[in-house]
Amino acid sequence: MLTLNNVCWKPEDGEAVLKGIDLKIPAGKLTVVTGPNGGGKTSLAKVIAGLNAVTEGTILLDDIDITDKDITERAQLGVSYAFQQPVRFKGVAVRDLLELAAGGTINEENVCSILAKVGLCTKDYIDREVNASLSGGEIKRIEIASVLARKNSRLLIFDEPEAGIDLWSFSGLIDTFEELKKEKDKSLLVISHQERLLEIADEIAVIVDGKVRIAGPGKEIMPQLMEGEKSGSCPMGKEW
Repeated sequence: MLTLNNVCWKPEDGEAVLKGIDLKIPAGKLTVVTGPNGGGKTSLAKVIAGLNAVTEGTILLDDIDITDKDITERAQLGVSYAFQQPVRFKGVAVRDLLELAAGGTINEENVCSILAKVGLCTKDYIDREVNASLSGGEIKRIEIASVLARKNSRLLIFDEPEAGIDLWSFSGLIDTFEELKKEKDKSLLVISHQERLLEIADEIAVIVDGKVRIAGPGKEIMPQLMEGEKSGSCPMGKEW
């Protein structure tokens, strides 16, 4: 489980973005964080991953305080993060990237299985470089595959995994998330507006203006979001 207590973050040259986030991300469940653009969702993901240091509050991974640990230390403890805008690695093949993520050699069968989960044909991609020759959507899928390849993951964070992915591949990704939920030792956190992801979420948290506006079981929160969309007056507030 991941526990955030009064987590705040403020960039050095700007105003506070996260303003006292209290949230629990349980193991064996899919938690979807949603809310309006600019509300702080991606900033929250980066703070959890260790890309940004909190200015106040604490972050606990199970019983370990990771508040002051950097991104490498968190990765060693099992925190995996798929960027909203993935990085490109000139000179690194897809196979190499997956093996780096896994921390060792991956046989052909496992490489095929991982790439299939993100809708990529192994023979077309396994030896291609992760560089400018790949489209944004392809890079996004490979980034997600690298997270899936991690063997020691305890917390998997996906920032808008639907971005740049076609409908068929996204359907396969939904199946992958459903399978990951069955691994009771892993916590799954997804930042998304996508209705299909919200529908399968065990827990939903709505972030508005750097704060948790509402959070709870998906079956309780989702009807409120849908009703708000239909009526044009979301119970989460006018910012939604």
